Amino acid sequence: MVTIELTEGWRFFDAEGDYDLPVSLPFDSVSTMVKAGHAPEPYVGDAEAALRWIAERDWVLCRSVELTQTDVELVLSGLDGVVGVSVNGVDVVTADNAFRTWRVDLSHCARLGDNQIALRFRSVIQAAEARQKAQPFYIPYHKGNCPIANINMLRKQQCDFGWDWNTALAPFGVSGGVSICSAMKTRIAHLHVAQAHHDTEAQSVSVTVTAHVVHGEGAVAEMRFAGRRREAVVTDGVAQAVFFIEEPQLWWPNGQGDQPLYSLEIRCGAAVVMRRIGLRRIEHVTVKDAKGTGFKFRVNGRDVFAKGANWIPADALHGRIERDKVRDLLQSAVDAHMNMIRVWGGGRYEPDWFYDLCDDMGLMVWQDFMFACNLYPADRAFLSNVAAEVVEQVQRLQHHACLALWCGDNELLGMLHEFPEARANRDRYLVMYDRLNQTLERALFEADPQANWWPSSPSLGPLNYGDAWHEDSSGDMHVWTVWHENMPFEAYREMTPRFVSEFGFQSFPSMDVIRRFIAPEDRNMASPVMDAHQKNAGGNARIVGTMMRDFRLPERFEDLVYLSQVQQGLAIKTAVTAWRALKPHCMGTLYWQLNDTWPCASWSSLDYGGGWKILHHMAARFYAPVLVTIVPQYGRDVFKLINDLSDEVDVSIQVAAVTPKGDVRPLAEVSVTAMTHKAFEVLELERDLLKQDEFYVFTWQYRGQHEGQNEGGEGGDIHAPKPFKAYDLIDPHIVIETNELREKIEITLAAEALALFVTLDADQPGRFSANAVTLLPNMPQKIIFVPQDADINTNFTVQHLYKATLGGAK
Repeated sequence: MVTIELTEGWRFFDAEGDYDLPVSLPFDSVSTMVKAGHAPEPYVGDAEAALRWIAERDWVLCRSVELTQTDVELVLSGLDGVVGVSVNGVDVVTADNAFRTWRVDLSHCARLGDNQIALRFRSVIQAAEARQKAQPFYIPYHKGNCPIANINMLRKQQCDFGWDWNTALAPFGVSGGVSICSAMKTRIAHLHVAQAHHDTEAQSVSVTVTAHVVHGEGAVAEMRFAGRRREAVVTDGVAQAVFFIEEPQLWWPNGQGDQPLYSLEIRCGAAVVMRRIGLRRIEHVTVKDAKGTGFKFRVNGRDVFAKGANWIPADALHGRIERDKVRDLLQSAVDAHMNMIRVWGGGRYEPDWFYDLCDDMGLMVWQDFMFACNLYPADRAFLSNVAAEVVEQVQRLQHHACLALWCGDNELLGMLHEFPEARANRDRYLVMYDRLNQTLERALFEADPQANWWPSSPSLGPLNYGDAWHEDSSGDMHVWTVWHENMPFEAYREMTPRFVSEFGFQSFPSMDVIRRFIAPEDRNMASPVMDAHQKNAGGNARIVGTMMRDFRLPERFEDLVYLSQVQQGLAIKTAVTAWRALKPHCMGTLYWQLNDTWPCASWSSLDYGGGWKILHHMAARFYAPVLVTIVPQYGRDVFKLINDLSDEVDVSIQVAAVTPKGDVRPLAEVSVTAMTHKAFEVLELERDLLKQDEFYVFTWQYRGQHEGQNEGGEGGDIHAPKPFKAYDLIDPHIVIETNELREKIEITLAAEALALFVTLDADQPGRFSANAVTLLPNMPQKIIFVPQDADINTNFTVQHLYKATLGGAK
């Protein structure tokens, strides 16, 4: 018997009998109802709340299947919710963990011919409430994030009940698949791949492949890897082989080298498993020093500054997630010089193909376990369920070259301080937390003894339950004082973190996103619809209020949207450049967040749909491998140079002053060799060298020192010592010229005066090579636009700081 994939032919109906729909797997409940025309599009306007009734009902998913034998197993993955599974009316399993695979023997209930399979989805809202009531005492969840209660009781995506950037639709369904296979069929349950790098130069690597085989005792497993072939007999369910690779091609993170992947193939009987393996050694280094405990990643013996962002689910509704769209999001991270993403603990473990993409692209993955911003049960049933989840997920993912770290949770330690119940009875809730955390750690090392482990994020270190939001001496840090505590951007410079795994500042989505989801009459910052697309309490007011510190306020809605993105970019740029300038004291910045789950005001640098916000264009510059940045210090300005490449480079730096008219006055020029192991000071200027109306403008060029070395490039930046509102900008009279090339358009921008944050917009989807650029007189810039459809005429509009804050008033 071959495996029967039960993808098509399902019926989905509610317990009340109002709806009966055909569906195919995978699916989610909300997308299914919307597609069938039984519910409005939840992302448009303020329709979201009108769809929550779907999750308040019980639903059934059923179909029939013809069987030619009865010694079969039912395999179910990604059952999202609390699901009672029956076959021919016999209950066979209750699946209550969306992150597990359930394998059920049907020999006692299967029959030849027609068989009925039913999956009964209990209302996730009611199931969560019932499980809370069954606890011996209340276990708090984050009400500020989740308008639907008790998500901490369910092992499903935690942001499904809402978050401060996500909808609260409580979707359920099947994110994986359902199949039937022979109970006695030989299968390779999972692999374990261990690497031993035999010297500091990694000139040889031993790869040990362990195949765990079911129903294959005594059979021969054939393994092929890196052009070598081995055979191993399955003994006690295990077949093992060792491959010795001399002069291996090593896998490197983006910006550090290439990402070669070796093919691994294992055959045992009819069972075949194929993987792609990158040869690399990633060490998580936490060493005590005079200032605390460091936190960094060492790859193949080289310390790598982690540059990246936090990843949340690609859509609020998992039925809408598409591989090609996810690939585009990850490619955007790579194009902005990122080398790490953090898969955040309130979402989901991503599918295999996600990590395959990260392997291909050189994106290291910091992988949280799926616990976030709540406290959780610690009874035997819950912890047993979690342990099985962890073992399965680690076994599935441990072979990936991209996998750099497993982290226990997101911000659970902080909840011990935040929830009044935990403050009142700290011992009880701390012990519960520790039981969960130990369960995660034990299960992780059971599945992969070589794994890198960090107990929580943020954390000062193992068994340290201190405040890693505000303590910057050790471990990883979440910096939210600027956004949540309404502090100025300069506050980022006052912190000296070792590694920052979360920090962010909000902006509004781009106008093309707003036009698709918000009607013209609702395009006002105080409209109920705009409020509905802002899930962080007071967020819109904070965005606009913060503008008054640095900018003259716009009058038009479109200008306010633009300026919110400029402001967001400046906030994150201030943080990243300040912390990169601390290298090696600080060895990583992962800003919050890369992507959006739906169209909303948020901390993302990519709009819902993948478009680049101004922040992402800025990130491509402030994450560049060679960077010059200004560190203001009490009346003087220190210029620091950072080189994250693998080798030293020669750098030439030019510094000048520029007025709003565009008059340029040279101040200094220096040539240096940029080391790789630390940021270092290259120039210091007294602040009073600048006149009242002048900005710094500085450029740099770099090249490799050795013949044939291909590292080379250039960069530039501008720095305002005073708030932008203090400068009397003038109309730069920007001229746009376009030249249509094959499948792209070359745009030349020229200005008559200084033009700040010059941003192009197109009337069709596409990608600009740069945006939010600075223009000076007689120094035109070329920007390439690649349209989504090269056969459609494209029109461009230009936005800049003068136009947004002064031009509309005249």
